[in-house]
Amino acid sequence: MNYSRGCFVGRIWNTQKGGPCLVKVKDGFVYDITSKETPTVRDLLELENVDEYLNNLQGEKIIPIEDLLLSSLKKDKEIHLLAPCDFQAIKACGVTFAKSMVERVIEERAAGDPRKAENLRNHIGGIIGDSLQNIIPGSEQAEEVKKALISEGLWSQYLEVGIGKDAEVFTKAQTLSSVGFGAEVGLNPISNWNNPEPEIVLAVNSNGIIKGATLGNDVNLRDVEGRSALLLGKAKDNNASCSIGPFIRIFDNTYSIDDMKSAQLTLKVEGKEGYVLNGSSSMSEISRDPEDLVKQTIGRHHQYPDGFMLFLGTLFAPTEDRDVVGEGFTHKVGDKVTISEPNLGELINYVNLSTDCPPWDYGISSFTKNLSQRGLL
Repeated sequence: MNYSRGCFVGRIWNTQKGGPCLVKVKDGFVYDITSKETPTVRDLLELENVDEYLNNLQGEKIIPIEDLLLSSLKKDKEIHLLAPCDFQAIKACGVTFAKSMVERVIEERAAGDPRKAENLRNHIGGIIGDSLQNIIPGSEQAEEVKKALISEGLWSQYLEVGIGKDAEVFTKAQTLSSVGFGAEVGLNPISNWNNPEPEIVLAVNSNGIIKGATLGNDVNLRDVEGRSALLLGKAKDNNASCSIGPFIRIFDNTYSIDDMKSAQLTLKVEGKEGYVLNGSSSMSEISRDPEDLVKQTIGRHHQYPDGFMLFLGTLFAPTEDRDVVGEGFTHKVGDKVTISEPNLGELINYVNLSTDCPPWDYGISSFTKNLSQRGLL
């Protein structure tokens, strides 16, 4: 991707600087813009005019962007990309696309068993998909469909958040726990049926203002959540189970929220054995308005003093078989996952077990001590 057009910010680990650094991309180079005024991404996004601030800030030239991406893929311990967020809460919206909603219903009915999913998909998938394709969640039409599905014995809690007035919003990961470009993403070893979820992630400040967007992988354990929706926390929040990056693209005159709403995400999974899976997710097919999802997340009912990152959900739900007929797709250790979008770049990660990924040991306490030692607080 050509980063010469647009306003991109992120975070890198720089051993020479003694820890995480706030950076911007300009003219093919990465510049350190960490300062007492904006020591964190959280502080940067609180500014009224982020793009203007960045355009007037020179910063310290660190490394060519291509070299940084390469060192991140090599897991260079000296300098590499981190997730482009820090103190923000990491939230996610689920069941925001009709197709993925169908798959959640199938997971629930199959109780997490991929062998039962195909039969259920053939039995109820078409009925639900055709019925819900153009329904506005919370509308009178949605209520009528809800009544019809209940009478047919096809109602589900996933359909409730899919076409009901209230969206599903949950905590995806803990503050500072997300991994970034080039890192390993983790699967809890209890799962045997799982997949990546390519998504747009919004960067929202403490006032509920959407300041930019980036890419994310909401790693999903289909069998765990399929056994019970009450296992959502165990299915979603594990070591290295959340990836965000590579950079946040700040909304400006080159890229707006309307551009984000028409984003076309592509996904590629490459296995060590030569397996390749291609997928996509089009934001134009989302069932809920992204700005409404933000309003359902923050307001008088819930405040986020450090802002939040919000996953918007995905259209992608793989059904093709990988190894065994009727068992669909699931990850294998070593899979390379590439999520890309022309305006936001590429997010590349490698799949491992969460128990074998590097442990998360750099939290809020470590970060604040580091900032203080560097004279940034």
